[in-house]
Amino acid sequence: MDGDKEMNLRYAGKCALCGEEIPQGARAIYNTASRSVRHLDCDAGVDRGVAGGSAQREYERRRAKDDARVAEQKANVQSVFGTGFLGRVATFLAVDDSPRRSTQVWAQGAAGEERVAGWLDRLAEVGVVTLHDRRIPGTRANIDHIAITPWGVWVIDAKRYLNKRPDVITEGGFLGFGGTARLTVGGRKKDQLVEGVLWQVEQVKAAVGEATAVRGALAFVDADWPLIGGDFMVRGVAVVWPKRLAKVMLRQESPTVDVEVLARQIAAKFPPA
Repeated sequence: MDGDKEMNLRYAGKCALCGEEIPQGARAIYNTASRSVRHLDCDAGVDRGVAGGSAQREYERRRAKDDARVAEQKANVQSVFGTGFLGRVATFLAVDDSPRRSTQVWAQGAAGEERVAGWLDRLAEVGVVTLHDRRIPGTRANIDHIAITPWGVWVIDAKRYLNKRPDVITEGGFLGFGGTARLTVGGRKKDQLVEGVLWQVEQVKAAVGEATAVRGALAFVDADWPLIGGDFMVRGVAVVWPKRLAKVMLRQESPTVDVEVLARQIAAKFPPA
């Protein structure tokens, strides 16, 4: 890498790749550009995470809680009417054991993340490393996918809105100029989705520095996209479907990023959720 210098360290430091302490005086590589150090032969692997892992765990936690609630309700009814025919009829009438919408959305979210991950992982053939389901330290928030390409970094939020169309409208302005672009999904304003991606982009920018381009995307799964065109930008965030996202991320330009090194740095900053 540019700026690498092999030397005996004057001060102790942490390896930028594996995170282990390198003692003062040890032979290591110092990078003058990033002012970071790393072992001479660091072979630490990158834990790329499991797409939808945290969403699936939340679904299972909520489903177990729902099952326990239904079981308690059934027991209460049967304690009054018994377990015979009358008890079964009373249970059927009094207890709703259908899945709760607030629980099911977590399973749908996990499935959406897995679908997006499938397309992103294919890009490994052209040198893209994708990290899945990453925790943002100091918060309760996760980043669905961080894709490190030879030309920069993409922060991707997967969304699954069944048969609903993402669109962009412009509010205010005059004769089409100077208005505010707003995201809608199925005709409803969803500006909070764009805000969420922009905030995640800022977290990654703070970790990698201004020298590396960081972009954001909303990848909609199973949405109602038009036959021609369809993808668009809202406040710098790409709104796409998974296959289109894979194409948007690629560039016919000379690489500017050491993908493996940057992927390890980002993986250390944003551990698996």
